[in-house]
Amino acid sequence: MIALIFTVFLVTLFLGFPVAICLALTTVAGLIFNDLPLIVVVQRMFQGFNSFSLLAVPFFVLAGELMNKCGITQRLIDFSYMLVGRIPGGLAHANIAASMFFGGISGSAVADTAAIGSIMVPGMIRNGYHAGFSAAVTAASSTMGPIIPPSILMVIMGVTTGMSIGGLFMAGLVPGLMLGAGMMIYSYFVAIRDNYPKDPNPLTVRRVLRELYNAGPALLAPGIIMGGIMFGWFTPTEAAAVAVFYALFLGMCYRVLTLKALYEVFCSSVLTTAVLLLIIGTANAFAWLLAAEQIPNQLAAMIQSITSNKFAILMMLNLLLLFIGMFLEGGAAIIILAPTLLNVATSVGIEPLHFGMIMVLNMAIGLLTPPLGVCLFVICGVTKLDLGYVIKSVMPFVFVELTVLMLITYVPPLCLTIPRMLGYL
Repeated sequence: MIALIFTVFLVTLFLGFPVAICLALTTVAGLIFNDLPLIVVVQRMFQGFNSFSLLAVPFFVLAGELMNKCGITQRLIDFSYMLVGRIPGGLAHANIAASMFFGGISGSAVADTAAIGSIMVPGMIRNGYHAGFSAAVTAASSTMGPIIPPSILMVIMGVTTGMSIGGLFMAGLVPGLMLGAGMMIYSYFVAIRDNYPKDPNPLTVRRVLRELYNAGPALLAPGIIMGGIMFGWFTPTEAAAVAVFYALFLGMCYRVLTLKALYEVFCSSVLTTAVLLLIIGTANAFAWLLAAEQIPNQLAAMIQSITSNKFAILMMLNLLLLFIGMFLEGGAAIIILAPTLLNVATSVGIEPLHFGMIMVLNMAIGLLTPPLGVCLFVICGVTKLDLGYVIKSVMPFVFVELTVLMLITYVPPLCLTIPRMLGYL
């Protein structure tokens, strides 16, 4: 049975089927093999959707689309360039900083890659940056979206395992900043080596005030979302709805949200949400099949039979998750594996929020690793660059992310201090 499940999944995956279809077909094959009714697929998919907390997913998607339509992306880029543009390689640093700000609004790496990449990559190339580096820094910095709160992957993690979504959000603050700092350090040395330009304009009071005026309302969005959660004014799901209303308010203030623009935003959001929820639903059905076959228990027993050393298990979990991230979409991987691997982690004294942060960071890295690295395909679509060229250019950034992953893995206070201070632990 195990051989059948993994054969069907791998064959459909390498034939180019979408991940959701691979999961659905594999589940159907398992049900037929066990002579079970196919209605189970629909029942388990519906059960996967049936969660109040998951309402945060379409709301955050819609908020990100509205912010982008309002011209917020360009305002964030301009503000970021004003902040860090005078460092050598200023546009690369602005790209990273803008991704940090945008990640605090949308929680989606793919939305970040598409929105910022379409603006920043052509601008960087015109200013003398190599095309590969421009694409790589955009794709890599966008992976901060699932780490810097709010995060769609953290919502799925919380729903799947019962962890506090607010606690996961708080745990992502320091790792997100560490990722941004690491990418900026690497970009600085590349800029020195390749003689990339910096912002020639002086940092005057007038310029600072102008950029603050333009970007200030957008910069308030992450503060409103996270502040409301931290102070207990609303839940993460309610925070997502508040973000949507705030984005609508900004759109009316900037007078850019026409009825036609709203229609386009809603259509795009519905399409993105439908894809995400289809993956979540089919992953839930696939996870049920695996549980029925006792495969998660076998996996857990295998890991625990090798060693009971906490540090060795952490390394094994990272290697497993990095491998899974190469082939499986992050949300699906979390639904399928998180409950089982969480039990393994807690059995050796690993804090659940610590494990949650490790898994989300691994899935974010998976967005940059072939063959399924979604952000790689998005940036190639935006820039029309060859996939192999982009992969080669992005590898140093993957190394930066792996370094941060190791620090988060073996220095738990880096991600647990803030949740502990706020009472989540």
